[in-house]
Amino acid sequence: MNFGRVFVIAKNVFQEMVRDRILYIIGFYALILAIAWRVLPEFAATTENKMFLDFGLGTMSMVNLTVAIFLGTGLINKEIDKRTLLVLIAKPISRSEIISGKFLGLSAVLAALVAAMTAIYLVFLQIGNIPYSVLSILIAAIFLILQLSLITAVAITFGVFTSSLLAVTLTFAVYLMGNITPDLVNLGRLSNNPVIERITQGLYLILPDLSRLNLKNDAVYGLRALPDATVLITSVGYGLFYSVMLLAIANFIFSRREF
Repeated sequence: MNFGRVFVIAKNVFQEMVRDRILYIIGFYALILAIAWRVLPEFAATTENKMFLDFGLGTMSMVNLTVAIFLGTGLINKEIDKRTLLVLIAKPISRSEIISGKFLGLSAVLAALVAAMTAIYLVFLQIGNIPYSVLSILIAAIFLILQLSLITAVAITFGVFTSSLLAVTLTFAVYLMGNITPDLVNLGRLSNNPVIERITQGLYLILPDLSRLNLKNDAVYGLRALPDATVLITSVGYGLFYSVMLLAIANFIFSRREF
């Protein structure tokens, strides 16, 4: 794999999405926070600070999740539909380089979005005199980027062999189930049904445990408490491992497709 070509593809993906005005989402996020900042005190007499902390991080996550899924599933399909993929393949560019470049390009876009949104979020917290832990929020933002990168890898994997609509549906399903994988195991045990228990255990082993990359509650409710450094490092390795594994699967499938 030529990392220079991977970087060029990633750069082109980033520039194309910027030209498509994807960064306007940052303004949309700021508008939502401004509305919430004025509206929430009307509904929460004494808990508006916690609600705003939770709302800001939750909205950041959902907005970027939507971007990751819809753009990630279309990265390869769009090239196939426009027949531009044939031009790339005709050049001395391997399919693994295309997959890696697309992934890194979209991940860079998501990282830029999260960074900008986090800065806006912190400004609102400062203006509103809302108590918060900068370190906790920054760590939560970094882990959100890792989670979004993993979801991007899922979206690309589904996108290389299914239609965009089906890939979006499957990726959303993986996200929802990935956040409750520990609960799936408990549900299987409570069912007292061996078949259901084996299915839930299988899902637990296959699906990524996205709850390990979700530190929103630590940032909102544990202002001074952070997970142990070993736990954080292990979770980072877990997210990177799953992302690499999914990209390897995507490359394996993509390399065997005929166009």
